Amino acid sequence: MRKSNRWTAVVVALLAAALVMPAAVAHADDTKVAMISKQSKLSPLRTDIWVNSPSMGGKVKVSVLTPQYGSGPRSTVYLLDGADAGEDVSDWITKGRAGRFFADKNVNVVLPTGGAGSFYTNWLRRDAKIGKPQWETFLTQELPPLIDEKFDGTGRNAVVGLSMGGQSAFTLAVRHPSLYSGIASLSGCPPVSGPVNESYVRTTVAKSGGDATNMWGPFGSANWNAHDPSRHLDKLRGKDIFIAAGSGAVGPRDLTAPYDPKDGPRSAVVAASSALEVGAWRCSLEFAATLRVNNIPYTDGFHVIGTHNWVYWEQDLPVAWRTISRGL
Repeated sequence: MRKSNRWTAVVVALLAAALVMPAAVAHADDTKVAMISKQSKLSPLRTDIWVNSPSMGGKVKVSVLTPQYGSGPRSTVYLLDGADAGEDVSDWITKGRAGRFFADKNVNVVLPTGGAGSFYTNWLRRDAKIGKPQWETFLTQELPPLIDEKFDGTGRNAVVGLSMGGQSAFTLAVRHPSLYSGIASLSGCPPVSGPVNESYVRTTVAKSGGDATNMWGPFGSANWNAHDPSRHLDKLRGKDIFIAAGSGAVGPRDLTAPYDPKDGPRSAVVAASSALEVGAWRCSLEFAATLRVNNIPYTDGFHVIGTHNWVYWEQDLPVAWRTISRGL
């Protein structure tokens, strides 16, 4: 009888261990840290890295531009794409010629890939098209320590975005104010409150096949407000801020700008770019006025001629740099 009791105790102990084991494994998975799994030196000034990201659930490709000066330490500029973000390489490299501009600037430039239609935010629910990316966690918690360690970063950062990325830049800044000293939006729409601004967000996400309700929940909810920079203006005080947009008026640059014939006739492309920029112009002016009323200094790059086109963003980047570089 005594022997039977001993075996019963052993069986009970084994069952208890089996019940505990999954929790221990789950806890171990939860504590995984991001790490660089691969890197490729494409030129003396550009290195592509692949980051194993627990928050994103896989590998994220990031391009890093380094200056011709050699070793650091140096500050870092994060450049965010628009809604049509390149899957394999940032549009800032292929269309904005960021590599050429930053070649003589003593900063690291970080360009994530694959953010199309995502607003570089943490999605609440899985979307059939976009998935459930956790860009905010990746960009603000996982990636910066890796960049600083691998590329001699100082911990001083600025974030610049165009179009969709312009909104994202300001949202990341108000949600993580200690991370960025400078913020710039080129043809973006930072505020998301109100029917018109909500429509901008929903249309942008829908263009990539996604549903913005899966991103931030029902419009007007606490999560939308949490991602509206105009509701958290105090977080922007003391930052180097730049806002730019064109009026939508077509200029000579539009008639010679590179374009893909697959998008249709040039006239149709120009008309669409003009309409998009009219919206960005209105929204950017609205946000600038809000900053002014609340005594938050900023520098603007509003121009009377200009559409939603890379020929203007390439022109805006040096102007934005003069502002954001002050704190770097």
